[in-house]
Parts: sequence; C-alpha cells; structure tokens
Amino acid sequence: MTDDASTHDVARRAAELRERIAWHRKRYYVDDDPEISDAEYDALERELLAIEREHPDLVTADSPSLRVGGEPATGLATYRHATPLLSLDNVYDGGELNEWEARLRRVVGGRQPTYVVEPKIDGLSIAVHWRDGVLERAVTRGDGEVGEVVTPNVCTIRSIPLRLARPVAALEARGEIFLSREAFRALNRQREQAGEPPFANPRNAAAGTVRLLDARVTATRGLDCHFYALVWIEDRASAPPETHDAALALLHDLGLRTNLLRRTCADLAGAVEYHEWLRARRDSLAYEIDGIVVKVNESDLRDLAGSTAKFPRWAVAWKYPAEQATTRVRDIVVQVGRTGKLTPVAELEPVTLAGTTVSRATLHNEDEVARKDVRVGDVVWIERAGDVIPQVVKSVPAQTRDGRPAFRMPDACPVCGAEAVRDDGEAARYCTNLVCPAQLRQRLLHFSSRSGMDIQGLGDALVEQLVARDAVRDVADLYALDLAGLATLERMGEKSAANLLGQIDASRRLPLHRLVYSLGIRHVGERAARTLASGLGSLDAIAGSTSEALEALEDVGPKTAEAVRRFFAQSANRALVRRLAAAGVNTLALDDERGSPRDSRPLVGRTFVLTGTLPGRTRDEARAAIEARGGRVVQSVSRKTDFVVVGAEAGSKAARARELGVAILDSDGFERLLESR
Repeated sequence: MTDDASTHDVARRAAELRERIAWHRKRYYVDDDPEISDAEYDALERELLAIEREHPDLVTADSPSLRVGGEPATGLATYRHATPLLSLDNVYDGGELNEWEARLRRVVGGRQPTYVVEPKIDGLSIAVHWRDGVLERAVTRGDGEVGEVVTPNVCTIRSIPLRLARPVAALEARGEIFLSREAFRALNRQREQAGEPPFANPRNAAAGTVRLLDARVTATRGLDCHFYALVWIEDRASAPPETHDAALALLHDLGLRTNLLRRTCADLAGAVEYHEWLRARRDSLAYEIDGIVVKVNESDLRDLAGSTAKFPRWAVAWKYPAEQATTRVRDIVVQVGRTGKLTPVAELEPVTLAGTTVSRATLHNEDEVARKDVRVGDVVWIERAGDVIPQVVKSVPAQTRDGRPAFRMPDACPVCGAEAVRDDGEAARYCTNLVCPAQLRQRLLHFSSRSGMDIQGLGDALVEQLVARDAVRDVADLYALDLAGLATLERMGEKSAANLLGQIDASRRLPLHRLVYSLGIRHVGERAARTLASGLGSLDAIAGSTSEALEALEDVGPKTAEAVRRFFAQSANRALVRRLAAAGVNTLALDDERGSPRDSRPLVGRTFVLTGTLPGRTRDEARAAIEARGGRVVQSVSRKTDFVVVGAEAGSKAARARELGVAILDSDGFERLLESR
C-alpha cells in the first residue's frame, strides 16, 4: 500500500470516528439514552486523539483534544452581540405575574399567548456560535451588549457539541452554564483540602470557572449547560421555527442539550401550577434553581412585544423566596480547625434562612473580612446555597459605625496561645502548636469519622471529656482506653463504654486508605488516600517516599506530595504512626487496595440513586457499600441510572424511576445485590 493510500485510510478512519463520537455524545447528553458504555465511548476518543498525535494535519476544530484545554490565555477578548443578551425582569408572586401579563397583552393587541415554562437554573448565560456546523465562538453576557470571548473554556464542557448533529450554515444559541450540586460539592471539598476558601454558591463557582485564563483548570471542574434560546439560524433544511417550543426541539435535533422539564401552557394558570409543581421538587434536582422562566411561545407575538432597554417584554422570571437575609453581627470569633487553620466566624442575631435558623456564618479568612469590611455591630447580608455553610456576603452600605474598629486577626492561637503564622502565598493563618487542644478535638473527630476509622459513638461531647481529662493526647491514645476509665465519663456506663471499645477494636482492621485519610494530612482527601494506599502498599512506604515519587502517582499533584512529605518529616508524626502500628492498627494495603483489576468488582459501571431511609444502613454507609463494589452513586434519576434504591418515605425519585422504567430495589433487594457476585 502506498503512503498516499495509507494516509487516505487514516483520514477516513478519523472522519468516521468524529461522526461516531458526535452521534454517541448526542445520545448521552441530549437524548439521555446512551447506546454504548462510558468505557467504549472513551475508547473512541482515545483512538481519535492517537491518530491526531501521529497526524497533526488531521486535527479539526471539533477535536476531542479541545475538551482538556490548551495553554493559558493572557487575557479575554471582547465581542459585541449582534442581538443584545438581555437579562429578565423578575416577579415574586402570582399578583405580580398577572400584572406582567396584563402589560404584555396590551402591547400585543389583546391576543392571548401560550407560554413555555422551564426551570431558572442559577448559572450564567452564554452565547455560542457555530459556523458550517462547527463551534466557532462562545461569549459571556457581559453588559448585554459586549461580552468576553471564552471559547477555549466552553470547548471543555462535554455537554456542548463541538460539531452539530448535522451541518447548518450558521447558528447562534444561548444557554445557561452551571455546576451541578454534586460537582459543586466536589469542587469545594478540593478547595478546603487545599486550604482555600470554598465558593459561596454554584453560580459564583461557574462564573469564575468560565472566565479562567487556563482552560485546563476549567476542564477539571465539571461544568454543564442547558440551551434555552435559538437566536439565529441559516439552514436550508428547515424553515425558521414559528414557536419557542419548536425552536427548542430544533436545537435538540441539532445536538444541543435543552431542559426536558419544560412545559407548554395554554394560559397563565398552567404556569402557576408548574411553579408550585417544580418548587416541590426543587431540592431533588441535580442543579440549583431560583425560580421559573415564563416565555411567550409564539414568535410573532414576541416580535410585537419587543423589549425595553433592559428586558424582553415577552419573558419574565418568577423567583422563589430568596435564600439571603439581613441580620446584625454580635461578635467575630476565631475557630481553630484540625489542621490548625484559624477561621473568623461571625456570631449573628438569629435569623431564618431557607427554612433554618442561622446564628453563625463563616468569614473564611482575614483577607475576606478586610475586603468586605465586616465589623462587630454591622448589619450584614448572609447567604446559604446548597450544602455550603452560611456565609456573610457583605455589610449593608451607608451604615454608621460610630468608631467601631475594624477586625484584626490575632497573631496567637486563641485556644492555646501559640504563635499563629501565615506563610507566603497562603490566605489563612495556622496555629504552630501540634498539640493545641482545639486541633486535638478536631483531629479526633476527623479520625473517627465515617470516611476515616468509623468509630461510632465518639462524638463531640465524649471527645470534649477525653481531652479535658487529659485521657487522650493524640489519636493513638484511643487504642489505650479501657472499660473502667470510659465508664466513669458522663452519660457512658459500662454498656456504652463496651460498645465504644468494640468500635475502636474494629477500626484496627480497616483498609489502609481509611487510616491515611484519617491522619488529616493537608490536601489528602479520600481519593488521594486511596491512590497513596494502592500505589505504595504500606504506611511505611508512604512515609518514606520523596515528593518526586509521590507526584508520580495518578491524582497526586505537587501540593499534595509536598504536604505528605512534610507531614512524615515531623518526628512527632512519625512517632504517632509507630504507636498506631504498635496498637495493632492495619498499616498495609489489603488485597483489594493493591491494584486488583477494577472490573473484578461486581458493580463496576453500575449507577445508583438512593432515596428514602434504609433500615440498618445510613445513606453514607449505603454509598460506601456501593462504591466498595465499584458502583457509583448520583443525585438524580435518568435513563442512564441502573438502580434506584428506595427506602421508607421515598421522595419523587421513586416516581421518576417508574416513569423511566429504571429498576427499583427495596432494602431487601439492595442487600441481596450487595451480597451477590
């Protein structure tokens, strides 16, 4: 075969792979009905990437390599929207919605519109352009007239097609970029383990991620997108849609993900019903919403209605009650965590927020306090989103302070008085005393947590007593506790003491990664702990590894490697590890940690959703049992879900499973599945 013929075959294979990847991407992200497994899809992308590495001239604008991001940019260019990307006017109750419709009907000559209603996802708007079927440009809202070009970052979002399902000459569609609840929690866990302040809410996290100059970082954060508007299309194959619902159907056919929870309503009464229906399901959604959007369906009525300078007259956002509130700061105290990190916390006059009484809110670090200029006595906005601890957003402007001083972070630990230092490049101060009582309390609680050594019964009150009586000076002392000493503690007695000792004894036999995580090494979360255990095989090997050897492991970056090295470089920590080993705590990787094939576990590739209360297992225990067998637990039910595990008082997820034909397991069926091979 000639070189020309060989090159032709490679080019033909690359074109075939692109076509198959585009098809399966649509089946997965848009139709929610995949035809192949994730592993098979990944194999297609890997094959195409290998071809492109060997033949750079075959790289196209829709290459999967764009999904991982390129070199960092030096700045963001701007782009003027051909059609302004306006925001929406807001209403907050049914009366205001009726007033909005009355104004609308006057403008359109008294005609009665039909409406399309959909969730108002709390993210940021994006305008995406395709030319000849290939993604050309992505632009943020900006001021509505001019936005920032963020094409490299948007190319990393796997639910946005780099190539449409069929070529059209030109297309502009607008959508909402967001972080799912699960992705948001994972991102904040990573930030906290890295000593960085968590994001306030998914919207702020998504907005910051889209505008990063390094698309490689964007690619790691799991952004998602739903498209909500067709702005412009040049397409010989179809006439311009006459309704919004038809426009969304066309976007879906072209491979763009639209929100499947939308409805078409004959009148405003349908929108009111939908508002309440969605509100009841709000907390079970995979993403944050702050209301619904009501839009006129007919294109000609939209043209008649037009827009004001700020808002389209044919659409409105009907917001749910805000998850923000104002209150007054009674005091600012400094807490000390298990790593010695000092965190300023605002003590507040109690206020109801999202159905919960809030009396404390984090201020993250001294730079945040200074930036927001929060002082004792100030009236402040507080906010709670998702599972994030309530935080102070800002002080209410134009308030009289009457000489009240600005907050100043202490130079000494407020618990033990040791020096508190702030290293270069760090946002936080840390207590330098390894045996600080505050750190000890938090370390004991972390050590005994479910993800750690799972010592049930060792809660706050008991830890407080053990530390106060000097019965425990570090985590190794837990294994020297005896029945007589424990039984004398408040609310213990011999039976409770015996149960606790049984839990402590059982923890000796847990897998190595649980011990590694429980030690509380900075930047070492559950995933990194598993990697260290499986990659190195023993605690001694981890302790004796260089930073370079640690970095060679998958998922271990320079910060984590250096943190591990520094932890074991301290003689006190090495002595602690020796005492744990002497107490009989397992320090060797078990067989299933030492690189046994992943596909040997019975639930590999299976996706589960948990709903309701299971007898005999907490939600965390059920999740751990599934993950130990290779399965994955997600938040929402879709056609990709394999099993929905239904306990007592199950919510709407059970109904959704029946609607989609997903297999449902009761508690007995779940236990049988766990026991099967």
